[in-house]
Amino acid sequence: MMCGAPSAVQPATAATQAIADKVRPQLEEKENKKFPQFKAVEFKSQVVAGMNYFIKVQVDEDDFVHIRVYESLPHESKPLALTSYQTHKGRHDELTYF
Repeated sequence: MMCGAPSAVQPATAATQAIADKVRPQLEEKENKKFPQFKAVEFKSQVVAGMNYFIKVQVDEDDFVHIRVYESLPHESKPLALTSYQTHKGRHDELTYF
């Protein structure tokens, strides 16, 4: 993977789901609602001074959100941070940089 360029879209893994689960409370607080489900479907990653994850998450039968999560470098010992998100996405909406 080239530094700075997002990876190709990949199917979500257990590790991707764990990242999404950790920032779910941040998103629910920002949106002031609880999501009936929170299933990571696919993701891209981007090497920066740490790692950005762009994750498509299914939050209802036909409703998806795209979240961007920042993981700092290990020596910084910072928690995962929800840095941006897009709501009202569909199953076929492309996961792009935002």
